[in-house]
Amino acid sequence: MRLPGALVICCLATLPAIAQNAGRGSADDAAVREIVRKYVDAREKRDAKMLEALFTADADQLVTTGEWRQGRDNVVRGGLASSQANPGARRITIETVRFVAPGVAIADGRYEIADAQAAAPRRMRTTFVVVRNADEWRIAAIRNMAPTDPAR
Repeated sequence: MRLPGALVICCLATLPAIAQNAGRGSADDAAVREIVRKYVDAREKRDAKMLEALFTADADQLVTTGEWRQGRDNVVRGGLASSQANPGARRITIETVRFVAPGVAIADGRYEIADAQAAAPRRMRTTFVVVRNADEWRIAAIRNMAPTDPAR
C-alpha cells in the first residue's frame, strides 16, 4: 500500500510545475506570435530601428530568390530593400509554434504580399526560428519559400 500512496504524492507534487509550464507555454506562444507581428509592422513602416531590435546579432534570412542574408545588419538592409522593390501590404499568419528546446521556437505560417497593382497576391510560406535570451524573444532566422502547390 505504500507504493500507491507514494505515487499519488509524487503526482500531486508535480502538478504545480506542470501547471506553471503549461502557463509559460501559452505566454511563450503568444510572445513568439507577437514578435512576428512586430516584424511585419516594422517592415510595413520600413523602420530600420524597429527591425534591428527584433533580431539576434547573428540572425540570418534565406529568401525566395535564393539570397542568404547573414548578420542582423544584412537582414535589416535586405528586408528594407525588398520592401522598397516589392511594395504591397505584407501579412504573415502564423499557423504553428513549436518549442524544440527551452527558449527555442519554430513558427511556421503563410506569408502574403498583396500589391494594389497586381491581380493576385504573392503567396509564400515562412518559418521563423525565435530564441529567448533572459525574458526577451528575438528572431534568429527566417526562411521564406514559394510553394510549388499554391494551395499549400
